[in-house]
Amino acid sequence: MKKIKCRIVKFCLKFLGIFLLANIALFVVFFFDLDGKLMFNVVEPFLKKHYDNMPRKDTLKEAYDMGKFPKY
Repeated sequence: MKKIKCRIVKFCLKFLGIFLLANIALFVVFFFDLDGKLMFNVVEPFLKKHYDNMPRKDTLKEAYDMGKFPKY
């Protein structure tokens, strides 16, 4: 019976320690806004590079016809 209690106590202490470390890590990420900084410095330049190089239709070079209206 004493062994089982000891194992339960050890498990609870390990679980509590892991829970506290995860909580501290999440608080540090939140407090210093590390997720926003990652998005701004890493993800956004990658997306800008990708989407700025996409071919687009130049709407200024198209003819403007007064009689053509879109059908709604």
